[in-house]
Amino acid sequence: QPFSGEIVDGRLHGRGSVDMKSSVAASVYAGAIAKKSGLTAGRTIYVTCTVSEEDCDGENLKHLLKELGLKPGFVVICEPSGNRIALGHKGKAQVKIITHGIPAHGSAPEKGLNAIYEMAEIIHRTENLNARLAGNGSPHGTIVLSQISSTSESLNAVPSECEIYLDRRMIEGENEETIRSEMDKLVEGKRATWEVGTLYRKSWTGLDIVYKPMHTAWKIEPDHDLTRKCILAYNEYYGTDHGSFEYWDFSTNAVTPVRMGIPTIGFGPGDYKLAHMRNESCEVNQIIDACGFYIKLIAKV
Repeated sequence: QPFSGEIVDGRLHGRGSVDMKSSVAASVYAGAIAKKSGLTAGRTIYVTCTVSEEDCDGENLKHLLKELGLKPGFVVICEPSGNRIALGHKGKAQVKIITHGIPAHGSAPEKGLNAIYEMAEIIHRTENLNARLAGNGSPHGTIVLSQISSTSESLNAVPSECEIYLDRRMIEGENEETIRSEMDKLVEGKRATWEVGTLYRKSWTGLDIVYKPMHTAWKIEPDHDLTRKCILAYNEYYGTDHGSFEYWDFSTNAVTPVRMGIPTIGFGPGDYKLAHMRNESCEVNQIIDACGFYIKLIAKV
């Protein structure tokens, strides 16, 4: 059942079991056990759970750090990585394109300019851009049209505006200038404008959130001190080599500490491909192991 929270055949089932209640449990218990074991002497460990991450990556974590006056020495993002050390993730740009038509009555469309038809070629160009990005080998960026809408006086009128929302995922080396160049080419020769798709949300506390979804990819070096300590913690807990690293193709709250210049890395239980799925589930052993890893890491930082 998608909301059961049942443990069946060694797996915790239910929405949020992967993204990311399992890692919340693992990190909360890790902090408590580390403190009880005397491993937090001379340091302060914060386990933070911030809302609105799905739409507004890192925005509420930014508010939390500002309100508490904190700049941690390092950050571990506990998003699901299958308990592999994650060195970074792709960047994200979300863009809004609007085509501008001329309204007219539906019985005389020749007297207007249909904004939806004006958008049709831009949609085709977007699809072609994604195909070109996919041809760049691996890893590569992606772009997807995630939302479309139009504005007209009525169902009997030629639409005066059409709007699409694009989700562009960036690899290392791509930046805001890359996006600007691509968007300019998408709207070239059309009655269209584009802008960063700024989101406006309200937190459950009533706080107004303004999120500009434009941030580049990031990656911590394999030989960084934090990475080395994660490897030592992993090897010590599991009694085996850490194996290959993970690199997420989605975005996380890491965008905030990375922008602040804070060493950041990822590690968490669960297969992120199951996140948001009706059959979402996480191995219980991974949750326990993640807790053990976090305890070992706390002892080493």
